[in-house]
This record gives sequence, C-alpha cells and structure tokens, in this order.
Amino acid sequence: MDTFKPQLTLSRFALCAVLASSVLLTACGDAEAIVDTEKKEVVIAVPVEVASLSQGSISSNYATTAILEAKEEAFVVPRASGIIEQIMVEEGDYVEKNQVLAQIEPQRYHLNLDRARADLVGVQKELAKINKVYSQKLVSDDTFDKLNAQYESAKATLALAELDLKEATITAPISGFIAERNAKVGNLTESFQRARMFHIVQQQELYGIVYLPEKELSRVHKNQKASLDLTAFGGQSVEATIERISPVIDPKTGTFKVTLRVPNHEHLLKSGMFAQVKLNYDTHANAILLPRKALLAIDNSVNVFVVKDGIASKTPIQIGYQEGEYVEVLAGLNGQEQVVITGHHNLRDKAPVEIVNTDPVVPVAAKLALN
Repeated sequence: MDTFKPQLTLSRFALCAVLASSVLLTACGDAEAIVDTEKKEVVIAVPVEVASLSQGSISSNYATTAILEAKEEAFVVPRASGIIEQIMVEEGDYVEKNQVLAQIEPQRYHLNLDRARADLVGVQKELAKINKVYSQKLVSDDTFDKLNAQYESAKATLALAELDLKEATITAPISGFIAERNAKVGNLTESFQRARMFHIVQQQELYGIVYLPEKELSRVHKNQKASLDLTAFGGQSVEATIERISPVIDPKTGTFKVTLRVPNHEHLLKSGMFAQVKLNYDTHANAILLPRKALLAIDNSVNVFVVKDGIASKTPIQIGYQEGEYVEVLAGLNGQEQVVITGHHNLRDKAPVEIVNTDPVVPVAAKLALN
C-alpha cells in the first residue's frame, strides 16, 4: 500500500498544474475580450463637405431649345439679264436699303431705251399731224384710234426700257448684313434666276422659334420674359420676350408655336445660333436656397443632413422651385444651417462627422435671378 503513495502525489501535482494553466488561459482570453470591446467603442468621424444656405431669387422655368432666326431677310435675284460687270459688296458688309450691290453690263439696256424714245417721238409727231386734220373730219375715226393706241404702246415700251435699265443696277431691298454673295464678276445673271445672288439679313432683332406642348398653353402669354443660354458664348445668357403665340395646336405633334423676340443691338448674336431657352413662369424673391446636390430621397421624402456640433442629423424638408444647381426650401430649414453636400449618401442619422472644406460653399443668388 505504501508503495503507491509517491505516484498518487505526483498525479495530484499534475492535476494542479493543469488547473492552473486553464485559469491562466481563461484570464488571458477575458483580457483580450475586454481589449476588443474597448476597440469597438472607438468612434471615427466621417469626413464630409458642407454648404451654407442663402437667400435669393429663384424661378420656375420651362426649358427647351431654339435656333435664332433673322427678323427680316431677303434673297436678291436679278430680274435683268446680262453679264455681271461689277460687284460692290462682300459677305459680312452692312448695307442700307437701296444701296448698290452689283452692276450688270448696261449697254444693251441703254440702246433699248434710246430706241423706245425714238419710237415714241415718231408716234408723237404723227399724232400731232393727225390731230390737225381730224377736227376737219379728213381722217377716219379708225385711223385716229389706231394711232392713239400706238402712242400709248410706245409710252409703255419706253417705261419698260427705263425699268430694265434701272434693274441692271442691283440694289439692296432691305438694310442688313450680306450673309451670302454667290455672284462673281463675269457671271451671266441667268444662272441666278433660281439661285439667290445675295442673301441679306437684318439682325437688329432676332427671332427664336420654340414649340411647346399644349399643356403649357395656359402658362404662357405675350410679353412674358425668357432667358437664352447661347452655346456659342459659353452659356452666356441674354434676355428675350414672347412676341407671338400661335392660336392653333398642331394635331400631329400636340404642340403650338411661340415666337421670341431677341434684341441684338450690338450685333453679337447671329442668325442660326443654337440656344437653350428658359421660359420664366414665376419668380420667388428672398427664397431660402439650397444646393441641389445636398438632397437625398429617403422613405419617399426629401431629406438633407444638417451638421451641428460635429453631428449630422437627417432632416426632412419640403422644396419648391428648382433652377440650375439650387432648389427652394419651403419648410424644414430656417436658412442658417450647414448641410452636407459630399459624403452624405452613406451617412447615418446622428453620425459624427468631420468637415473637410474650410470655406463652406455659399449659393450665389445673383446667378439665379432673371433680369
């Protein structure tokens, strides 16, 4: 029996060692769990960019496009036949009404005029002789009537010869700029009977033609203001006014025609320019303006994230007119807030944020006003 005591003691020591190791491992595991818990409690602020709200004017517009057209234009086609002897203008020149554009070789027309004058003089002399004897009944009524008819015919022939000579000098029917000059010295005018010899446009005022859907008919009226953004001038805006509204709807397209009057006193605008058109329906002054990119559609409502004391709070709002990069705030904000414009799509309500732009964007209300 005594021989087994040393073995029993060794077993007890081994058991105690195993228990001690288990306690130590458990303690280490608890320590790691505590450290992990502490790490998970560290909060990281989300970097965002913010913008300030502002007050200004914003409008309700209908956007469409238009091609500018000249208010007046003329296609000069020669009536007289002959060889073009001289051209006095070039493309781009400004001409006044009745200014000489070109000269057709006039010799043939001078000769026709001289012949017509000579014929008329001969008939006048013959008629003078007949008149002396007609009163004495020495000439029949038939002879007298025929001579009077010849006289009237000779006068008409002379008038036509004078007109032909006048038309050999080609003049401008309207004042404006020479848009095209197709004629050249030495050309026969017969080649321009169907094609235009000159194209003249008057660009003191231009027209912009737009076609609107019939549902907009009740919202447009004469003298209504519009704004045109011109592609040729890098989006520069010019003012326009509605001059005419068509009284009928095109049944094929369901649209009606609206003519805009576009002043062009400095002749900077050109016929054929492309323009983005905004018809101004209404303008709200002193509106609270919010950058459009701050908006978030969440749960069928419009929301923004408002930053205060480093915390971003989701705030539902009501919006009104929308124009360009900005929208009108009707309810939900008082205009003094800063809203998140970058980094808000994955942002949670009440999340801590870090503002990374040192100079918050402020809407420029002047850009929104339509003068």
